[in-house]
Parts: sequence; structure tokens; C-alpha cells
Amino acid sequence: MLVNVHAAKTHLSRLLARVAEGEEVVIARAGRPVARLVPYRAPSATREPGGWEGKVWIADDFDNLPQEMTAAFRGERA
Repeated sequence: MLVNVHAAKTHLSRLLARVAEGEEVVIARAGRPVARLVPYRAPSATREPGGWEGKVWIADDFDNLPQEMTAAFRGERA
């Protein structure tokens, strides 16, 4: 549904009720879309950093790339 800013201000409660039912509302200024009202969805789960701690290792020479690979990253030919 597309509504102009004036109608959105006038009928905000009605628009929010429609959004709560799953409808998407686009608010336009002079006929050009500027914002969307969409239903709020709570995050499904909180992320816990460190889940792979102790399960992954990085080689001591990880940052030591061969010269030809470093050149390739720069778009050059070795």
C-alpha cells in the first residue's frame, strides 16, 4: 500500500494496525517513496561470540603470502 505523508500522519493508527497484520505500507512524498512501515520481528536468538574458540587454529605463517599471490591481489603479474 502506498500513502502520502499527509495521509500517513492523519491515519497512522490505522496504518499501524494494518502493518501489525502483516501488510507493508510505503510512505511517499510528492509521489516518491521515502519510507516503509513493516511488521516488527524480534531477533530469533542472541549471538554469543567465541563459539569456535579452541576449535580453529591459524598457522604461524598465515600472514606470509608468496610474492606471486600478493601481486595477484594487487592485479599484477609476478
